[in-house]
Amino acid sequence: MELFKVRVDAVREEAHGVRSFSISRVDGLPFEQYEPGAHIDVTGPSGITRQYSLCGDPECVESQVFAVKKEEQSRGGSRSLHEEVSIGTELSVGAPRNLFKLEEGASEHILIGAGIGITPLLSMAYRLAARNARFTLHYFARSERHAAFMTLLTRAPFESHVKLHFGVQRDALPAALDACLRDAGPDAHVYTCGPAPFMDLVVDRAQAHLPAESIHLERFKAEPAPTVEASLDSFDVQLASTGQTVHVDAKTSIVDALASIGIEVDTSCGEGVCGTCMVDVVSGEPEHRDHCLSKAERASNTVICCCVSRSRSPVLVLDL
Repeated sequence: MELFKVRVDAVREEAHGVRSFSISRVDGLPFEQYEPGAHIDVTGPSGITRQYSLCGDPECVESQVFAVKKEEQSRGGSRSLHEEVSIGTELSVGAPRNLFKLEEGASEHILIGAGIGITPLLSMAYRLAARNARFTLHYFARSERHAAFMTLLTRAPFESHVKLHFGVQRDALPAALDACLRDAGPDAHVYTCGPAPFMDLVVDRAQAHLPAESIHLERFKAEPAPTVEASLDSFDVQLASTGQTVHVDAKTSIVDALASIGIEVDTSCGEGVCGTCMVDVVSGEPEHRDHCLSKAERASNTVICCCVSRSRSPVLVLDL
């Protein structure tokens, strides 16, 4: 995985417990352009790597911006970035990856975020505003104090597209989301990011108005995996290029099994969230335990996240 050394040029308090970091490359070169919704790996002073959505203008190649919420139960990632990073600090970041892209053919875009979930939606808003596309950004937060990027969101070019929803109680949330989605046209697409229960509710309400393939979401972290009865305790993985086979037992991931025979698959989150370890499936039936593939990708069984997923068939042939 390609890494870049970057320097922190600005640190801003965006909301209670949320800081944004503007970075530039130490070598002075521009960043590659990225599509809105992308995220990067960030390795902080603690040495821990975490994934953060890019939330700046995707047309800007001189700098990138990401934001971090300091988690109360931080294992060192967000805490290190909040407490040990200042202007001039050097970090390592990866190239942008995107599993949360805007649908080019949509007639309108409905962005629905909660809390720190505003971050990937903000980069989408930059792109949509620049193209004069039809879009609305609904932002749910506990209060204005907990809402990030308010200075940006309440001025041009975003102000006329943004609807703020502060202090909506849990029992009132379904009705509030229905109101956000009521006027969605048949070719609209919905994008949501935020806490898992919030996104699950957005998806549930959106499906009353739109087909599943028109609803897109981005998860921050993996939820506990459900018990899957159909998957096998052990199975074989075969390399399509050579026919070489490796056994994967109940306590070994596909990534680790492949590494044991010298086949390195890039990984990052290790939780099936970031998509770094996706590999094409040639034959066999994967047991998907990730949190990044779309419903269509899962149904097609043509790709698998090797860090967490398993197999329903005795042999899984991968395009390696």
